[in-house]
Amino acid sequence: MLIAIDKRGSINLPAAIRKELGLANGDYLDVQVIEGGAVVLQPVEIVRTVRLAKQGLAKLNEARQSGAAQMPTWLVEEMKDAEPDPEPKVS
Repeated sequence: MLIAIDKRGSINLPAAIRKELGLANGDYLDVQVIEGGAVVLQPVEIVRTVRLAKQGLAKLNEARQSGAAQMPTWLVEEMKDAEPDPEPKVS
C-alpha cells in the first residue's frame, strides 16, 4: 500500500489499516526505525499517573469534598486509590 507524506511531514493511515489494528481517533502509536530503514508503528495505551506528596493529596481531597468544581472523570477514578508518594530519602 502506497501512502504520501504531506508538507508538514504527516502521513495518513488508510481506513483498512486503522480498522485492522482497531485504532480510533486519539489513539497513540509508537514509531521505531529498525535496521534497514523500516518504519514500525505499534499501537500503545497511555496510562495517566498522578503522583502527590501528602500535602498535595490532602488539598486534593479537600477540593473534592468541597464540591466547588467538577474534576475530570479520569482524575476522579485515579483518586479512588490515591496514596501519597513515599517521602524522598535524603542521604
